[in-house]
Amino acid sequence: MKSAVETLNPTRVRLTVEVPFEELKDSLDAAYKKINQQVTVKGFRKGKVPARIIDQRFGRGVVLEEAVNDALPKFYTDAVNNAELNPLGQPEVDITELKDGETLNFTAEVEVRPKLEIPDYSGIEVEVDAVEVTDEDVEKAVQQLRERFASTTPVERAAQDGDVVTIDLEAKVDGKALEDGIANGVSYTIGSGELLDGIDDAVKGLEAGGEATFTSELKGGSAAGKEAEITVKVSQVAERELPELDDEFAQLASEFDTLEELKADSRKRLENMKRYDQATQAQERVLEKLLELVEVPVPEKLLEDEIRTRKHNLEEHQLAQMGLTLDKYLELQGKTAEEYENETREAAVKGIKTQFVLDELVAKEKLNVNQEELTEHLMRRAASSGMSPDQFAQAVVQNNQVPLLVGEVARGKALAVVVEAATVKDTNGEIVDLEDEEDNEAADTAEASADDKGEGEEKAEA
Repeated sequence: MKSAVETLNPTRVRLTVEVPFEELKDSLDAAYKKINQQVTVKGFRKGKVPARIIDQRFGRGVVLEEAVNDALPKFYTDAVNNAELNPLGQPEVDITELKDGETLNFTAEVEVRPKLEIPDYSGIEVEVDAVEVTDEDVEKAVQQLRERFASTTPVERAAQDGDVVTIDLEAKVDGKALEDGIANGVSYTIGSGELLDGIDDAVKGLEAGGEATFTSELKGGSAAGKEAEITVKVSQVAERELPELDDEFAQLASEFDTLEELKADSRKRLENMKRYDQATQAQERVLEKLLELVEVPVPEKLLEDEIRTRKHNLEEHQLAQMGLTLDKYLELQGKTAEEYENETREAAVKGIKTQFVLDELVAKEKLNVNQEELTEHLMRRAASSGMSPDQFAQAVVQNNQVPLLVGEVARGKALAVVVEAATVKDTNGEIVDLEDEEDNEAADTAEASADDKGEGEEKAEA
């Protein structure tokens, strides 16, 4: 077999392959055997029909077609390996010549990973937010904890802001009650914004036994997004009482003996959260700078597949679960269809470029993924998906997605290498040490930037 490669553009090639007819022998034998099992010829036992009889009865062309279909994948794979290509997706194959007993010639056009040059990235500099926790931040955190330990006492007066009311709700659309629009015994804190728009104004001023009607747009259910007439009836009004901020509260709400110890712990927790956010910010900004340094051609078909995948995931899964149509979602987001299209394309381009660049770095830096790193990543992915580690691992294996997870970890390690070489300063001009956060954050950032990420490519290569 002889093959040659013609570069059509940086992400697409044409393979020209010439196969001597003798190399089709195994596939021809397999074709005769397969046809033998499928046909019945009088005078011959099933499976024992001579090749010349098959040629006479069914035509040599049928056999050749079967043999070529069987042989093409192997010849194509051999040509790809000989040329050391990294194909993306399936090729477009065209048989240019087939002469019985002489030769098989074909071409195959396929998108390939572009060859990238990763320049020196040690000069990357980024600025991130400083880790600063104010007394006001601490007080707010303690107040939120205090809210969680509030008690309620029924009162015989009209409901007002901050009260907890027990209510029954009934929704009607076009005068008809909805089967899934009735809820009884709902506990609601006035002013929390956790239920329907307009409900606060409706219940304020009502005493137990009072009711009111208002209109609001339904956020979920069978009539999500539609205007409904809501009847709300108050069965109880309760006043919230917050515990005193003292040592006794600290002992009730935490493992600490004093309020000062509780506040000190709250400050520490807030600092850790801000460091986590700072690390994420650093990863994202370093990645942006890295992508600016590398010219990355994007295969058009891969891009279109990725855009299609992202739209499908949003429209058919995420929005469907929320009971929203795409039009309603865009209305809520304040976006036009054109803006949605442009944003989806930009995100898809970034995801593909991120994967290409980080994969190139993985190869350049000779990075490997060990079992411990893979297990740790799997645990994090399981937690974010709401599944147990065993359930998530089983799903990964069943869907043959272990290579995908390995790729995510490897790309995270590649990004961590770049971050380590970069200069990261906070808004106060201080150098930021990200060593403790770097590996885990980089894996999450690389995964997020490729966005379930470069998913179209992962599927194409699988």
